[in-house]
Amino acid sequence: MEQSSYSNLATTHLLGSVPAVLNEEKKASYEVPGANMQIFPPSNGGGGYQTLGAPTEVFEQQPPNNWKGVFSISSYTQYFNVDTDVVINRLISSFYPIGGDFFSKIDANPDLYGLIWITTTLVFVLASFGNCATYLTQKHSDSSTSWSFDVSYVNVAACGVYGYAVVVPMAFYFLLRYLGSNASLIRFWCMWGYSLSIFIPTALILLIPVEILRWIIILIAGTASACFVALNLRSYIEGNDLPMMVVASFLLQMALAIFIKVWFFP
Repeated sequence: MEQSSYSNLATTHLLGSVPAVLNEEKKASYEVPGANMQIFPPSNGGGGYQTLGAPTEVFEQQPPNNWKGVFSISSYTQYFNVDTDVVINRLISSFYPIGGDFFSKIDANPDLYGLIWITTTLVFVLASFGNCATYLTQKHSDSSTSWSFDVSYVNVAACGVYGYAVVVPMAFYFLLRYLGSNASLIRFWCMWGYSLSIFIPTALILLIPVEILRWIIILIAGTASACFVALNLRSYIEGNDLPMMVVASFLLQMALAIFIKVWFFP
């Protein structure tokens, strides 16, 4: 009885109660009228006002900030997107100068991985094998000579190899751009980096303590590396009357080879 009496009480007057069905008149009163967006005043070309699409056109006309990408690490990730097979193929090409145009192989995807990996490996190889060669030479003349590691070899190797691999391609790039040639700095760094790979196994052979044999080995390696750079640079600037650029690249590569022999394998 008590439950039925409570259920029959009217609850529509209580706060927060919701009627079961709304009347159509009340529902219509809550409808929000549709808003029509109009451009005021209309753009007639001389009123000083612009339509909604005008700001987008202004932003598209602004030139991009090219220097922002230079200091962004993400802009260089594309130059390290190479796998092992690609790197090995480019290494083999650097050992065989007349095997084809190296720039045509790296045109779609020039990399800086080879430049960094090869130069860093060459720095430590020259420093370690250079000390070993000096010790073997001294040991051959004086059996009482004791082993001592010269740390200055690391500093000289780092300054010489890194400086050559970075500065020389950059100098050729700016010179060719000044002369009107369409040069690419990334491709130059890639080519010069792989051109140094032949000096890594050469440093191991130079441990032989025979002076005349060392000179023959370093001259062969230097000539192969110089021909690789000169022939590819000639094909890159083909059509331009710049034979001195090719000769200069050949002589600089030979100078690096002689520097390696004289300083690290005396």
